[in-house]
Amino acid sequence: MIRRIEQNLAEITGFIILVSVFYLVVVNERWTVQTILLPESLLAFNTIFLSILIEAIPFVLIGVFIAGLIQVFVTEEHIKKLIPKNRIMAVGMSCMLGALFPACECGIVPIVRKLVYKGVPIFAGVGFLLTGPLINPIVIASTYMAFGQDLRIALIRMGLGLLIALVIAVSISFLFKGNQLKKTATLLEPEQSTKRFPLLLRIRAMLIHSVDEFFDVAKYLIIGAMLAALVQTYVSTNYLIGLGEGMMFSTAIMMGLAYLLSLCSEADAFIGASFRHVFPETSILGFLIYGPMLDLKNTIMMLAVFKLRFVLVLMIIITISVFGVLTFVHPWI
Repeated sequence: MIRRIEQNLAEITGFIILVSVFYLVVVNERWTVQTILLPESLLAFNTIFLSILIEAIPFVLIGVFIAGLIQVFVTEEHIKKLIPKNRIMAVGMSCMLGALFPACECGIVPIVRKLVYKGVPIFAGVGFLLTGPLINPIVIASTYMAFGQDLRIALIRMGLGLLIALVIAVSISFLFKGNQLKKTATLLEPEQSTKRFPLLLRIRAMLIHSVDEFFDVAKYLIIGAMLAALVQTYVSTNYLIGLGEGMMFSTAIMMGLAYLLSLCSEADAFIGASFRHVFPETSILGFLIYGPMLDLKNTIMMLAVFKLRFVLVLMIIITISVFGVLTFVHPWI
């Protein structure tokens, strides 16, 4: 217990500071906006930063809980039986499994790290990473509702998203071997088998691992949310929209906007729908597909988990694949 506290001393200190600030500003009525006299831009930054965290943390908690389950209850033998040896079939299986998980793009990262650490091929992990936040049932339902119960947009998002994820995962399978994980202290710790332990002890081990995983990824989520809040506060969205003339430029602008805003994939359709009368549907789909696959906050989290070269190549492939496929299918949308 003492060793775990020492390892997470920075996170615990930060949590205490956040609680103290919350008490002074929210609970203690003597501290108000009028008495503190902060600039409006800083207040806007604070609001956006907290909204991103509040939106993302529930899904990160789901992700670390699933990661704990995988760590304790899933063995390498289970993985070998589940994932086919054939490369294409393995990619297809991972994309299908990802579609069933209601995780956002930041909550999926700890799950993929644990799966890859357990022996899932990196290309299958990428398929899971891309489809989990994009075509799960919650995202499809929110897209359907955001666009005025337009099933067509929801189905196009799901179909093109799955196609692009398959293309990216297959491309990664030819470019990278090995798990591409950073050799962090967490991954270098010897894995203790819990198969012979009583169920209650295994559940306790799962919860302990989930807590450790949360402290490990939460600091990168906070950094990513802070950067995204800075961009949303000080970069003019209207200026970016003004640059988007023509299908190709508007699609590039909407993809860039999706990256910078770092919206949770369960809610981004409502923002995307607000641009429906400004940009063509192809550009809106670029926003809806690119954001869940790659944004500012999940880039920070992937850089903390995977090797730099792998993340940079993956970002380039995602960008080219989304833009290329949307440009190709534009005449039929």
